[in-house]
Amino acid sequence: MKGIDRMIPPDRYAAARRRMVEEQIVPRGIRSPWVIDAMGRAPRHEFIPGATSWDAYGDHPLSIGFGQTISQPYMVAVMTEAMGLTGTENVLEIGTGSGYQTALLAEGAARVYTVERVAKLVDIARETLNRLGYGNIEYKAGDGTLGWPEHAPYNAIIVTAGGPRLPDALKDQLAEGGRLVMPVGGRDIQELLVYTRKGREGPIRRMGGCQFVKLIGVDGWRDV
Repeated sequence: MKGIDRMIPPDRYAAARRRMVEEQIVPRGIRSPWVIDAMGRAPRHEFIPGATSWDAYGDHPLSIGFGQTISQPYMVAVMTEAMGLTGTENVLEIGTGSGYQTALLAEGAARVYTVERVAKLVDIARETLNRLGYGNIEYKAGDGTLGWPEHAPYNAIIVTAGGPRLPDALKDQLAEGGRLVMPVGGRDIQELLVYTRKGREGPIRRMGGCQFVKLIGVDGWRDV
């Protein structure tokens, strides 16, 4: 798996990260070695200013302002593992948010392109990720339901907000055999789907219920 040219010094949150992985991630069936390793190293607390270890590494989502959240660690692990990364992929992330999911993707992919509707969150996430030494990421503020066609096709796409359907633009920007991981359903409750492109369409794997903030855009929800 791709490594990042950086060094995270030992910190007082190391034990909390270890407990998070040992109690929340592995026992629930996450098996990907690189996902487990990355979640054990990525400093989640750095993406939540002022967070205690219970806040940052607890088994729950957290608000990051602007009506957005950082997802429960287990849900992050499930979605990341479902992408099937091997370290060589170009990945598109819709919903940069705090940048924590972006950091994990940067550990597991060759290049990450991330799009966030809230421009201020893009600035905050970029500053944090640059400070931590992640260099294989490009950022864009805009409507994530339209993707980022300039860099397509992508080997995998992850959407960290719930929409009423899989956006056509994202399906079109997938490479053949690529995976799109996204929560789809109503405004409050969704189902996590993994779509694999096979020609013009492809199979969908259903991974259970979930609850995400709304995906706002021309091919998502039209209001906040």
